[in-house]
Parts: sequence; C-alpha cells; structure tokens
Amino acid sequence: MDTLVSGIQPTGRLHIGNYLGALRNLVDLQDSGEHACYYFIADLHSLTEPFDPKEKHRQVLELAADLLAAGVDPERAVVFPQSLVPAHSELAWILNTITPMGELERMTQFKDKSARQAEHINAGLFDYPVLMAADILLYEPKFVPVGDDQLQHLELTRTLARRFNAKYGKTFVEPKALLTKTSRVMSLKDPSKKMSKSVPDGCLFIDDEPETIMRKIARAVTDSDATLVYDPERKPGLANLLEIYGALTHLAPKAVAGEFAGTSYATFKEKLAVLASRHFAAFRTRKKELLADPESLRKILAAGAEKAGTIAQKKIDEVKRQVGLIG
Repeated sequence: MDTLVSGIQPTGRLHIGNYLGALRNLVDLQDSGEHACYYFIADLHSLTEPFDPKEKHRQVLELAADLLAAGVDPERAVVFPQSLVPAHSELAWILNTITPMGELERMTQFKDKSARQAEHINAGLFDYPVLMAADILLYEPKFVPVGDDQLQHLELTRTLARRFNAKYGKTFVEPKALLTKTSRVMSLKDPSKKMSKSVPDGCLFIDDEPETIMRKIARAVTDSDATLVYDPERKPGLANLLEIYGALTHLAPKAVAGEFAGTSYATFKEKLAVLASRHFAAFRTRKKELLADPESLRKILAAGAEKAGTIAQKKIDEVKRQVGLIG
C-alpha cells in the first residue's frame, strides 16, 4: 500500500472552499483503501502568520474535529499535530543546510504572503517550503495530494531529496504529485475574489447553521439580469453559486443551470441553501459532539502522533547517521 501525506493549517473555521478543495478529497483518498494516509495538522506552519496564542490550541482541536466530522477515520488514517513529532523540525534544520537561499527567494507563495502581511514577514515564512519538505520526506510517501498552487513547493521537496541522496547516499524517496481538482470558490460578497474567512459575510463556513446559510446565500451578489445561465464572464456571482451547487451534487455548472432554467434567482438560491444545509447537517452534529469532549480529541491526536513519531524517528535517525551526527 502506497503512503500518502497531507497537511492542513489550523487557522480558524473551514469554509466550503476548504471542504471542496481539500477536506473532501482527503476523505475520498482514505476511503479508496489504496493508501496509508498520514494527515497532519500543520500547527508549526500556522505560526508564520499573525495569531493569538490563547486561540492556537483551540484551533488545533477544532481542525481535528473538522477532519473527523467530515469522515476522516483515525483507525484508517494517522491524524496528528505536526508539533508533537519533533523529527519534523529536526529534519527541516538539516535540509536547510542543503537549500540555497536563491531557491527560497523564488517561491511565489512567499512573495504573495509577504505582500498580504507586510508587517509580519518572518524567517519562518521564508523557510516554510523546507519545513514542508521535511513534513513529506519523513514518511517516504509515493504521493502527495496538491493543487496547482503547491506544485512549486513539491518540486523543491523532490529537488532536496535528490540533492541529499547525491551528497549523503540514498535516503529519501522522491514523492510524486497527486494533482487534485481544487474548486476555486469565490466570495459571496465579491465574486472577483476568492472566498476568505477574513470576510465572514462572504464566506460559507461548513459549520454555519441553516439560517445563517440561508441568509448568506440570499444576500450573495448576482446581477440585475434575471436570466439563469452559466456565464462566468458576464455573470460571475451567479456562476459561483452554480459551481458550488454543482460541486456538492457532482454536476457540471451548465447542467445545474439547465435544471433551473426559467426559475428565478431567489428560487435557485433557496434550493442551494437547502442543499448546503442538508449536505453539512451530519457534519455540524458530529463536530459539536467532538468539541464537547476535548479530552477525547487530545487522546486521538496523541495516539496519532505516537504512530507518526515511530515512523518519523526511524527516518530522522537514518538521516543523522548519513550526515555523521550519530554512529
């Protein structure tokens, strides 16, 4: 069985874009039975952006609840916080010594994030891709599920694996990208921008209550032309709603538009709100149950960290032998 690794940052509530772009896919990969899945909560990575220390642990537990409520099974996938496995940080430091500064300076995500948080540009943000490489290489995965925006980081991971192997001897497997179809969900308030939790009213959180979902979708920006067709160029707001409906029902947006042809925007929005509410009903219930028992969540994460740590420790010990740190 092939090993597969993926991580998600704990930075607050997940919205429907996070679900369609990542969370649903992680469950599908687990359920396929084709992979040994390691799903880590990237809490060390999350420190590179502004955060409230009093909220960080709660965010980790909330993300754990999100994963489990969505269908990730800790009996079939190893779920753990990155920070509970010290080998991630140890390997990142060793990989730093074979990573030229110029390669990190070319990372487009560093440039993008630096522009967004100009007053919080830190060395961790710059070094983010090396820690990501360590996250991956420790578990010798054959595949890493990524969207287009992470291909550059994965290619650096492959480069570092080759470089280390050439310098110190065969140690790492070069992981391959498992390209995932990531739905680009736009803001309900401004369809020219991606959905972001920084604009809550334009964001459909997957744990929103039905009345909140109804209100947000009813107020979603569309256009003054009441003709219900799929036209992303002329009708980006409506197209976004049709794409969300299609993603939840596994239908093409044009097919959704055809299904609702001749109806009003209000009717379609109401149907979409009902669909979204029902789709996440079990999720909302399960998440509340999980968060009501934080100690059980901590035990699940600790057990996952122990399993991951056993694998990671063997690899970091091998790395240390290869570079001469231990005999």
